[in-house]
Amino acid sequence: MKTISDPRSERHPCFNKAASGSYGRVHLPVAPRCNVQCNFCDRRYDCVNESRPGVTSAELKPFQALEYTRAALEREPRISVVGIAGPGDPMANPAETLETMRLIHYAYPRLVFCLSTNGLDLAAHAEALARSGVSHVTVTCNAVDPDIGAKIYAWVRDGKVIYRGRDAAELLLERQLAAVAALKRLDLIVKINTLVIPGVNDHHLRDVARKARELGADLHNLIALHPVAGTPFGALAEPDAARMRGLRDEMGAFLPQMTHCRRCRADAVGTLGCDRSGELGDVMAACASLAPECRDDRPHVAVATRDGMFVDRHLGEARRLQIWGRSEDGRFRLVETRKTPAAGGGRERWKMLAAELADCRAVLAGNMGDSPQAILRGHGIRCVPFTGGIADGLRAVYGDARTDGHIEGLTGSVAYLPTSS
Repeated sequence: MKTISDPRSERHPCFNKAASGSYGRVHLPVAPRCNVQCNFCDRRYDCVNESRPGVTSAELKPFQALEYTRAALEREPRISVVGIAGPGDPMANPAETLETMRLIHYAYPRLVFCLSTNGLDLAAHAEALARSGVSHVTVTCNAVDPDIGAKIYAWVRDGKVIYRGRDAAELLLERQLAAVAALKRLDLIVKINTLVIPGVNDHHLRDVARKARELGADLHNLIALHPVAGTPFGALAEPDAARMRGLRDEMGAFLPQMTHCRRCRADAVGTLGCDRSGELGDVMAACASLAPECRDDRPHVAVATRDGMFVDRHLGEARRLQIWGRSEDGRFRLVETRKTPAAGGGRERWKMLAAELADCRAVLAGNMGDSPQAILRGHGIRCVPFTGGIADGLRAVYGDARTDGHIEGLTGSVAYLPTSS
């Protein structure tokens, strides 16, 4: 019997139990930082809010993750899902997460895209995730009572501010509820993960399930605590199988229950019943050593322009960038206009811009600073300081991959085609 009836989950082995033997997933460890310290988590393992998703044999940058995905698909054709579940929290690493999803979505649009997060920084990026092709999101919610949450979380970091105790749990819960509501407004499929912690929240699970149903969540996953030595919950007993079956039967009155979770590693690959992360460890290590290079297989070019006719705006001053492509007959077309990240974010601003431009082979701007150029090039995006007509700049970028710097003397015209998003 299927765990969930939504046809978008037919090839997702976690959201559809019937698919768990015939379809696989690859988890990409591109998110090393975490923003919540849980009392069941040993930070030496970079653990996200579950027992062992923090374990990985390597960490990847987005362009390396794309190469690893290609290699994994060659070795395991049953893979239908690309996910990010750590080794920290995906949304504590939004630039890396978004860029990875966008890169792979452009290369493999038929794959299913998902991520698992504690939800603290999720709502602010919900729309961007949806645009990146993400259709399934798991939010770990262990309590809907801040007094109970205060026993579970040691601290929560919001930006540069660290919260503790009830304040931390209250902030996390507020953000989680807002995030699930935002995801459902966008028609994404949402699973709620809840760790069952004896004596801490096991009497509170009905409240969690009830709230999840109220918010429109699609699936609930109860996960037995796996005590980790040296943590505040290290001496607690792990709930046995009979206890977990009883709790799932009880929570099933509120939401469909996932009963086949494997507590996947942050670099899991293969089917749920046959993890091949050890077998592909050398492949991941090789991908982790790759150096960035400009990618001319990306279809689009970003343009900083004031009037839509000339490349004449400094990249740092551009609030929006035009995204141009080239049709099969060689004509240029305006695809869409995208907002740039707000000024003042330092290097993080340019990392977010790289994520926004993951489908772009180059950026054309009247001028640009050394820092954004270094960061964008590090993400495989050519930086072309250029002054002149947009058509001239596009012709140079598409026609000669070696062209860089100030370009003059080229002629051409733009054939405007209907825009698409």
